[in-house]
Amino acid sequence: QVQLIESGGGLVQAGGSLRLSCAASGRTFSSYSMGWFRQGPGKEREFVGSIHYTGERTYYADSVKDRFTISRDNAKNTVYLQMASLKTDDTANYYCAARRGSHLYTEQQSYDYWGQGTQVTVSS
Repeated sequence: QVQLIESGGGLVQAGGSLRLSCAASGRTFSSYSMGWFRQGPGKEREFVGSIHYTGERTYYADSVKDRFTISRDNAKNTVYLQMASLKTDDTANYYCAARRGSHLYTEQQSYDYWGQGTQVTVSS
């Protein structure tokens, strides 16, 4: 079992930056590939990005590419989502997810464990 707890959400102005963290329980975090998803008001939950369990590879949705960066610190059992040049369209509840595996997973159904989410609101 893996428990995930997101933090770092809040209110930020458009053009600003924010870093989200996702802390994982368990001693096998380094074997889990991680993903970030988001759900905006009135929208379906969508893929944001993912990171390989080694941290050596990442993949991003086109909507956030070149603005968001995912990283991980396996020693701290934590994955990060650094967000820059934020837009009002980035307003959403952000979730991290985990699964064992050696690929970069983009589909929600691929993930076994989910956090409760952290709210990010971008004001104009």
